[in-house]
Amino acid sequence: MGKFIDLKAADGFVFPAYVAEPAGKPKAAMVVLQEIFGVNSHIQAVTDRFAAQGYLAVAPATFHRVKPGVDMGYDEAGMKEGIALKAAVNGLPAPGVLVDIQAAIDHAAKAGGGKVGIIGFCWGGFLAWRAACLLKGLSAAVPYYGGGMTAPAEIALQPQCPVLAHFSDRDHSIPLETIHAFIKAHPEVETHIYSADHGFNCDQRGAYDEAAAKLARERSLAFLAAKLA
Repeated sequence: MGKFIDLKAADGFVFPAYVAEPAGKPKAAMVVLQEIFGVNSHIQAVTDRFAAQGYLAVAPATFHRVKPGVDMGYDEAGMKEGIALKAAVNGLPAPGVLVDIQAAIDHAAKAGGGKVGIIGFCWGGFLAWRAACLLKGLSAAVPYYGGGMTAPAEIALQPQCPVLAHFSDRDHSIPLETIHAFIKAHPEVETHIYSADHGFNCDQRGAYDEAAAKLARERSLAFLAAKLA
């Protein structure tokens, strides 16, 4: 089990992050970026699993600048509020929440004592892509069904570290043709498309797909083991 600590961004803003430590010396570190439901039980469980794999894992509360203490379920009310909070964060003056993610990366590097990777789901997948392109200190990035990352302006960005991207072919929020446009523009990114719905990795969602989640997890762990060694 992990615990919440406070981190400070470069602009002085203080925000919480859920941190899980491995039993022994960390082999590397991971930053875990939330969906639109906050650092909830699912994101904490993902973070804990990385710690069990030997990583120092940090999950920053990326909604904290607009609303503290967000921890929601996957019902209609949570979806509605999460969409509104995401819009509020996206409306912040640049660099917005990226400065908080950079603080999480910096903490992970210091506490983990080695290389740092980043993984994100849904909105967090989008932010993981942006982090790979715009932030410092990352050695690997794994965005899962990052809503918005296949838009032309995001496709135009260039990753500064190796990226493994997971998408699905029944994702109503990410049209398949935009995924193919992303693949064409970024042959250097290892991209996989699964026969599943948006959110297939989350075992708390109706869209959970055990086979797709297992395959994506195996690919992600192998990718991270290679890039963060």
